[in-house]
Amino acid sequence: MAVDLDDVDRDIIELLRADGRMSIRAVAERAHISRANAYARLDRLRREGVIRGFTAVVDPEKCGVGLAAYVSVRIEQHSWELFRDHLRDIPEVDHAALVSGDVDLLLLVRVADAAALRVFVLERLQRIPEVRSTQTMFILDEPRLRGPRD
Repeated sequence: MAVDLDDVDRDIIELLRADGRMSIRAVAERAHISRANAYARLDRLRREGVIRGFTAVVDPEKCGVGLAAYVSVRIEQHSWELFRDHLRDIPEVDHAALVSGDVDLLLLVRVADAAALRVFVLERLQRIPEVRSTQTMFILDEPRLRGPRD
């Protein structure tokens, strides 16, 4: 269910998306509201689940997982729940989405190099019984569109 947001709420959300460590004082100043109002709005946005948490943006290369790829996966019909359970145990999968179209899932995978990607796809992913087929697309560049920029 959608939450009723006004322009100030949207400003607060964008400010925190750009810098999740921004102080409440800075949020209030940039949103042109009082600190008390900023606290109340942030509390409401968290309570209503609009803001679900705060996270660090990390550099994958510096973490040793500089090769990224999208892997599309076709699975056996009616096996989404079983496959989803397998995904929870695969640290290389950064994001998974059940999608419509010719494939069933799109996985964002981060690994150290091409050899690690080969092992991931051929020895881990394709050995999951529910997997019918995969297709791998290397990510050549990931421009940051929101949040802090380098």
